[in-house]
Amino acid sequence: MPNHQSVPGPDTSAGPVRALRADAQRNRARILEAAEAVFAAKGPSASTEEIAQKAGVGIGTVFRHFPTKESLLKAIMHEVAVRLAEETRTLAAEGDPATAFFTFFSRTVEQAAEQKTVVDLLAQAGIPVTVAKPVLALREAVEVLVGKAQQAGAVRSDVRVPEVMALLIGLCQASLHTRWGPDLRARTLAIVFAGLRPAASAS
Repeated sequence: MPNHQSVPGPDTSAGPVRALRADAQRNRARILEAAEAVFAAKGPSASTEEIAQKAGVGIGTVFRHFPTKESLLKAIMHEVAVRLAEETRTLAAEGDPATAFFTFFSRTVEQAAEQKTVVDLLAQAGIPVTVAKPVLALREAVEVLVGKAQQAGAVRSDVRVPEVMALLIGLCQASLHTRWGPDLRARTLAIVFAGLRPAASAS
């Protein structure tokens, strides 16, 4: 029954279903992008209606993809984790081992000043045992950065990833909640970096 759209026949559904899936994927991407921006600006208390408006979709579309605000926040965390892990892996592979770790550290603190999502994500990455693959990938990428920096003599040999994550989470929390300016952030990072570098390099 070609006119009975609620029950499409299997021989005619392949094309329309693919189109719907592509459209749904675009909507999902727009919702996540909008939600990340809205939550960064207003925090988790931001309304779903604001997110739908910014994404240019109906509120029903948001709920079809993300039935609860918690599910939306989890999806954002996943997207941010994947992005940060990829950026960190690229930096580890292509950056100067002596400076790549410090570039990552500075960049992450700067991002966290505007995005609570980044801070929450790093807190998860600071937990040794985690089932979230993107979060684990981020932690592993940080471990590679630290190892390469130590091999290059840019970071003390006794520094381990748990300490790095603890410092990073603490600075990101402070940067977010106290709204550090660029000068204060730079001075604070300089002090932390001096402590991470070997004594000869820090002096």
